[in-house]
Amino acid sequence: MNYIDIIGLFAGTCITISTVPQILKVWKTKKVKEISLRMFGTLTFGIAVWIVYGILKNDLPIIITNGVSLVLNLIMVYFIIYYEKE
Repeated sequence: MNYIDIIGLFAGTCITISTVPQILKVWKTKKVKEISLRMFGTLTFGIAVWIVYGILKNDLPIIITNGVSLVLNLIMVYFIIYYEKE
């Protein structure tokens, strides 16, 4: 792994963990009224496309960090849909 891959992993990790506080807040409060499903849906779709791009370029930092981001954003989308009903 070269320094460019390390920079890519670091940048991707920063972006990936940025979703965690929002997920934890929604999980604790069960409130999603102020959170846009459309925004998180679009973001999740974009992340999925980044994964495809990473696969096509054989770029492991893009694949790994966006793979984790995809899972976290899918959790958030689930929370928005599930808690919106309550």
